[in-house]
Amino acid sequence: MKERIQKVLAAAGVDSRRHIEQLVREGRIAVNGRTVERLPVMVDPASDKISIDGDPVRLKAAAKEPLVYVLLNKPRNVYCTNVSQGEQRRAIDLLPRDFPRVYSVGRLDHDSRGLLILTNDGDLTHRLTHPKFEVLKTYLATVEGQLTPEAVEKIQKGVWLADVRKGEGFRTGRAKIRVTQRNREQTSLEITIGEGRNREIRRLMAKVGHKVRDLIRIRFGPLKLEGVNNGKWRMLTPTEVNRLRAAGSVEHEPKAFASTVISTSAEKAGKRRAPASTVSGKNPNQLKKA
Repeated sequence: MKERIQKVLAAAGVDSRRHIEQLVREGRIAVNGRTVERLPVMVDPASDKISIDGDPVRLKAAAKEPLVYVLLNKPRNVYCTNVSQGEQRRAIDLLPRDFPRVYSVGRLDHDSRGLLILTNDGDLTHRLTHPKFEVLKTYLATVEGQLTPEAVEKIQKGVWLADVRKGEGFRTGRAKIRVTQRNREQTSLEITIGEGRNREIRRLMAKVGHKVRDLIRIRFGPLKLEGVNNGKWRMLTPTEVNRLRAAGSVEHEPKAFASTVISTSAEKAGKRRAPASTVSGKNPNQLKKA
C-alpha cells in the first residue's frame, strides 16, 4: 500500500515530516534509485527502496522500535537534523549510541539553545509543528539596540514575511511579548508564538531592525525547561506525553493566548500575567540518561 514518503520516513524514525519534505525539495532522496525532487511522492514501504544522500533507509527495522519521548536542553552549535553534513554535531549525538532512532520535533537554529523534544512519533510531531495547531512556544531573547514600544506592538499584531521555499509571503500570527530589560545597547524580552516557522523570531526582529544576539526556548506547549542542564536530557513521563497530545489536538484551541497579548501600556506599567501551569515528574522509563 502506497503512502506519502514523509509519513513513511517519519514513522520509521528517520526525521520529521517537514524536514523530509525539505530533503525531497533539495533532491537528496531517491526511490528505487531515482532521485525525487517534487511532492507528493508516494511509496510502498514493503517493496520500495529509499535512500538519503545515497545511504539506504532500513524501514522495517526502524519501524519495530518503541515510541520514545525525550526533552533535551540543546546547546549552541548543535544541529536539529539526523542527516549528517560534514562535522556538524547533531542533537541525536547527545544521546547514547544504542538509543532508539528519534528526531527533533521542529527546529532550533544551530546558534539557538534550549528546550527541544526528540521522538520517533510521527503523528505527534506533525501536530506539534504544523502551524494550524498553534502549539505555543516561549523564548527568551536578547536583541541589539533599544526595542521600542511601537516595534513591540507591530510584532504582536503580526507582520508579513517572505517564504523563500514557496516563493510567496505570509503574515505571522499574533505574538505575546514582555520586555524585561531595555537600554541603548540591547533589549531582553520574553516572546511567545504559536507557529514556529523557520527562524521566525530572528526574522521578526530583523523586520523591525534588531539583530538577535541570544535566543533560548524555555517552553514548548505544556513543557518547561526546568531541571535539565545544558546538553543534558531526560525522558518525558506518560502524563507529559498525554498533555503534548492534547496540546496538538484539533479540539485544543489556544483561546487563552489571544487574551494574554500584553499591550505596550501594560508593559510600561510593569504588569504581568501569571505563567501557565506546567508539568513535571521523574523518569519512569528504564532507559538510562547520558
